[in-house]
Amino acid sequence: MTVPAKLWARPTMVLRPRDLADLYARPDLEVARLADHGVLRHVAHGYWVLPPIDQVENPDWRPEVETLALALAVADYGTRTTALTGPSAARHHGALPRALATATVAVPRQRPALDTAYGRIVFVKRDTGRLDLARARTLLVVGYATTIEQTMLDIANRPGLGALPPDEAATAIRALAARADWAEVQRLAREQRAPAAYARARWAADGVLDGTVPILRPRTPIPALGLKPVAADAARFGVRED
Repeated sequence: MTVPAKLWARPTMVLRPRDLADLYARPDLEVARLADHGVLRHVAHGYWVLPPIDQVENPDWRPEVETLALALAVADYGTRTTALTGPSAARHHGALPRALATATVAVPRQRPALDTAYGRIVFVKRDTGRLDLARARTLLVVGYATTIEQTMLDIANRPGLGALPPDEAATAIRALAARADWAEVQRLAREQRAPAAYARARWAADGVLDGTVPILRPRTPIPALGLKPVAADAARFGVRED
């Protein structure tokens, strides 16, 4: 069947019927036709995904849930107000090798989680203009993800976001910490008023850091929120283990 090349020129490969209004008089019928031929794959009510052109004829193709989450968020809110965050950003940076069943994406307004054919998407209301972001190129969209430093602080601030188990949250923090610019981490923590997240991240990552990375103890002990490092004296970092 003939498929307009314009479909692959869109900024995101997640489609809603109204996105095809400039191509078809009845976009709802055309979406159904494309889906019947396997060109579009149903994601959730009102959403469809267009596979990469070399995967259109592959019925087993499945998008990773974090890639889908960013593409869907861009479809609804645009590129500049959305970003992969938390565990999904950590996975984008290679800090979480295991495939996740839940994706986390920052969007400009409150929104309930969405269960899709490829996993659950958790929307986190955040002002992306106040976050440290980096360009993220995926198979479905070119958008943004939080930087290594921002991602580490975010996970330390909310370790359980996206149903991430505590041990995997700690593993992600250590993987990110070994690659992070800690002067930048301090700057972000200061600007975003996140001293607890910094202290928690520094504690959880102690096993992979040298003594040059400062320990900034909070005024009162902070909860560990389920995080457990490989080996560290929590009190020395101002952290109170659960």
